[in-house]
This record gives sequence, C-alpha cells and structure tokens, in this order.
Amino acid sequence: MSKPSVYDFQANSIDGKPVMLSDYRGKVLLIVNTASACGFTPQFGGLEELHRSHGEQGLVVLGFPCNQFGSQDPGSNVEIGAFCQKNYGVSFPMMEKIDVNGDAAHPLFQWLKQQAPGLLGTQAIKWNFTKFLIGRDGSVLKRYASLDKPAALSADIEQALRTA
Repeated sequence: MSKPSVYDFQANSIDGKPVMLSDYRGKVLLIVNTASACGFTPQFGGLEELHRSHGEQGLVVLGFPCNQFGSQDPGSNVEIGAFCQKNYGVSFPMMEKIDVNGDAAHPLFQWLKQQAPGLLGTQAIKWNFTKFLIGRDGSVLKRYASLDKPAALSADIEQALRTA
C-alpha cells in the first residue's frame, strides 16, 4: 500500500462543488488557511502574485477560509469569495470554510499537520495564513508560519517546481 498523499483528499470549492485534490496531480500546491478580517489578510495579495507568477510553471494556491482564530472570517462562503475577489483580485481556487483544529478539523488539515508539525513538534495550527507547500508527488515539503510572507516562499516554490 502506498503512503498517503495530498491526492487522497477532497474538499468542497467555495461554491460547494466537490474537488478531488487528485485533480492537481503533478502540480506544486500551496495550501493556506485564510481569513478575511485578520492582520495577515493582505497576504491574499501576495498569494495571488505567487499564483500569477508561478502558475504557468505548475503552482496552484488553494485557500481554505477558517473562522477558528479570533472569529476573523465570520462571513458565508459567498461573502468570503466576493471579498477575496473584490479586494485582492483572487483568481486561485478558494474552498469552502472549514475547521483546521479540533475534532471537526478537515481531514486534509489533520493530515497536513501530521506530515509537517509546527514549532517544537506541535501539530495545532496557531493562526490564520499557515501555509503548506506540497511537492509534485503529493508529499508535504514544508510548513510556514503566518508571519512568513508569500514572497518569502518564492525560492522554495521555484525549487519544488524544478523537481520532477
């Protein structure tokens, strides 16, 4: 039996349609838990820039809204999608709002946290805009903290894009 990869999971798009992550097989993914009313919300702009500048080489940014940190994403999926598009021109795929911690955490995020624990081995996601870089083979390459600006990930993303 092969070891699990990101391709074993599915999520719903922000408009409620099922998305098989296996649809992104062979791509480099940047999976981010997002929020619309957070001090890090301007990172949407940087994430969109990564999506635009590296998309043709195979990068896909996937945003997962989450309201678990300071209730900073209380809106509906429709409101969140409109906010991201209007304020940051987000064209990368946004998924429906999920939990990333606790008993109701989405299975994808349970797996991501196991694959790439945070500081001192903690699995919990500490805040909005935690980022996971996934290689073309579906494995987790690296976890980034909220403070890590999207532009700072460029070298790692470029390295992952060069890897077959």
